[in-house]
Amino acid sequence: MARHDLAIPTSLKEQNLNAAAVVPAAGRGERLGPGAPKALRELGGVPLLVHAVRALARSRAVTLVVVVAPADGVAQVRALLDDSGLDDTSIRVVAGGATRQESVRLGLAALPPQVDVVLVHDAARPLVPVEVVDAVARAVAEGAEAVVPAVPLADTVKQVGPADAPGRPEPVLGTPDRSTLRAVQTPQGFRRDVLQGVHDKALSDGVDATDDAGLVERYGGRVVVVAGHEEAFKVTRPLDLVLAEAVLARRRARDDF
Repeated sequence: MARHDLAIPTSLKEQNLNAAAVVPAAGRGERLGPGAPKALRELGGVPLLVHAVRALARSRAVTLVVVVAPADGVAQVRALLDDSGLDDTSIRVVAGGATRQESVRLGLAALPPQVDVVLVHDAARPLVPVEVVDAVARAVAEGAEAVVPAVPLADTVKQVGPADAPGRPEPVLGTPDRSTLRAVQTPQGFRRDVLQGVHDKALSDGVDATDDAGLVERYGGRVVVVAGHEEAFKVTRPLDLVLAEAVLARRRARDDF
């Protein structure tokens, strides 16, 4: 993927972007441990989902956020968002499916026809800065089919093969050049027709994927990269939640949140 750095305009409102965001939040997130679905776990006393929706709503480019909730939790999520102080006219809640891909497809179906730029954002990335959201939306508006925010890898990466037996060491097959690798974040951005097209093809072909940009690549589309941010990490394990609490505390101390 080519690096695609863009200057962020002072006001994206002037660009008249018809952009909306889809937030698939129907997963259980077992790696965080037993309890509520991952998107409803609290960070600083506020559910991860609310933090994520607030981050998207801060962008001048995003006019609508569609939250895709567990099928049996739509009313709960709707009430949670209503109580958060967010503008409910710019938020919709719809029932999700059995997989992330199905949930994104259902979120797409809930968008009004005038939307031509779609961002897909993980609820488990609650602290994404608005500058990243704006950069992704702007890149699509400037002509990109699909855009992902990403950061350089800090660690050396090894490609490994299968172990000789369960529990045995895995053999190293190679060491990729990490200067050409990026760790991808969200929101990912798409021209609506492109995203809808690859989801339709995936449904027809029986393909199940967890990465929307990967679907664009699979079906021959071009994906570009904009700069991500270290604070847009995914809260997947208990240690991630500890780190997110520290970042949130720092923001609140600086009145940035």
